[in-house]
Amino acid sequence: MSQTYQLSPWNLDELFSGQDSPEMQQAMRDLESLVTAFESHRARLSPHLWAADFLGIIRHYEDIIDFHYRISAFAHLRFSADTQDQVVQAFMGRIDQYLAGIQNRLLFFELWWKALDEPAANRLLDIAGDYRYWLEGIRHEKPYTLSEAEEKVINIKDVTGSRALNDLYASLTNRYLFKVIIDGEEKELTRGELMTCVRDADTDLRARAYQELYRVFGQDGSILSQLYQALVRDWRSEKMGLRGFANPIAPRNLYNDIPNDVVDTLLEVCRRNTGVFQRYFRLKARWLGMEKLRRYDIYAPLVKSDRRYSFDQAAHTVLESFDAFLPVTARLARRVFDEQHLDSEVRKGKRSGAFCATITPDLTPYVLVNYQGRAEDVATLAHELGHAMHSMLAEHHSHFTQHPSLPLAETASTFAEMLLVDRLLAEESDEAVRRDLLFRQMDDAYATIMRQAFFALFERQAHEMINQGATTDELSAAYMQNLREQFGDALELGDEFRWEWVSIPHIYNVPFYVYAYTFGQLLVLALYQQYKQEGEDFKPRYLDILAAGGSASPEQILTEAGIDMHDPAFWQGGFDVLDRLVGQLEALPVA
Repeated sequence: MSQTYQLSPWNLDELFSGQDSPEMQQAMRDLESLVTAFESHRARLSPHLWAADFLGIIRHYEDIIDFHYRISAFAHLRFSADTQDQVVQAFMGRIDQYLAGIQNRLLFFELWWKALDEPAANRLLDIAGDYRYWLEGIRHEKPYTLSEAEEKVINIKDVTGSRALNDLYASLTNRYLFKVIIDGEEKELTRGELMTCVRDADTDLRARAYQELYRVFGQDGSILSQLYQALVRDWRSEKMGLRGFANPIAPRNLYNDIPNDVVDTLLEVCRRNTGVFQRYFRLKARWLGMEKLRRYDIYAPLVKSDRRYSFDQAAHTVLESFDAFLPVTARLARRVFDEQHLDSEVRKGKRSGAFCATITPDLTPYVLVNYQGRAEDVATLAHELGHAMHSMLAEHHSHFTQHPSLPLAETASTFAEMLLVDRLLAEESDEAVRRDLLFRQMDDAYATIMRQAFFALFERQAHEMINQGATTDELSAAYMQNLREQFGDALELGDEFRWEWVSIPHIYNVPFYVYAYTFGQLLVLALYQQYKQEGEDFKPRYLDILAAGGSASPEQILTEAGIDMHDPAFWQGGFDVLDRLVGQLEALPVA
């Protein structure tokens, strides 16, 4: 008999049974002992350090990071499960403060490593094994590194500065409730529940949902804008003023190990291809019987359907789509369910959206979703389990090399969604529903590619505007212009969307993260085309990309897969796939 899957919170006992548990107290003592012992290495560090001693120091450092990540993850996962719990908020703040102190006590090692001359560093890199790429990455930061005292000040400052502001943003926005009339009755919804309405067949409900979303965010718009402006100034002061980066996006590109010219090329190719999605929105308007889409309508379904997927049905469908591709991927994804590392319920106070948290190589990742039974919720489940499977395929690496670069981190998750859509299309006999699934693919492609690229373009503009003293209203006006460039005259844009930018958590907590989605989706379109053309021959190469984790640069990993990310033609190839899909949809007779 097959397993039955039910909505449930996650179980964090594999980390700690509680914040004041004996295990937590012991972990804090063990961490303190490890750090105290590690500090004794300072006197031994020299350009002539023996290889065995060097590797021993790194392994000691890795043991410390293991405790650090487990303790930090426990605090932050508990906060995500209930952002309104004051006890958890206080615990997380205390842990962040304590771990910042630990980081400061470890700083001397990375600073010594960055300061080594090339011959000495190369000698040690040659024996570093799986640690090599991580160590190379640290040295890439050398031009932007400050003195030990200055680095310590920044670590301490971040706890009560940027991290505190982001925690405040999360606490504020995750308490929001939205009132919408549904079937004649006013209902109070979380953001996750509200966002199911924007894909509803009811034209008026879609409009009411968006209007309510930005009414609520707009009420706090000036406060949320102040938080954002403070974070932007903090980012600029540190990254450009102190560290010497040329522009605000350059630090993210360095952390991602993506050359600046590649990101510029990616965003410019997106800018040149706005017409693909504008053409699609005009086509969708005809299918919906509308003269022109409104911004409320871009995710509207083609057919009115009450189709819901139980959580059990969703879990089995996702796992079966994985299994049909490669059984090993399904086996890995099942671990998330079997070990109760999935929080799938919708609850007040729970963080909105979805994420996958990889903590240590020997721990199955933790996944958070807010499951409500729509097709897009099934896709989100596939996406996050794709992330988890990616991490588990790379769990043979060290703490420092398991995580892929952010742009490559979206590879398995986006590929998983495409496998799911293929599965749903194969099982669906209703032609109207099949057609809706095809249109939904384009909706999702817009949300993942163009929407995210234009968020990144807005971030670049906003960072410069804030440096010049822009007001909230000026930032909102710039965001509206950003939307007009995306959509052209393909749809009508309501004025309330001027507040959309303050509702995007990524631009607050991980500046310039969003282009990773664009990078990942266009990469996966290319990979999926290869899969369709090559079949079984493609699979080992794909697994190699995932299993590499963060043990090599994105450029090396992709070059070995036959991809030149510097070439604009590669990125254009993804848009060519979408252009052909729009052409196929245009050829269908309008029902």
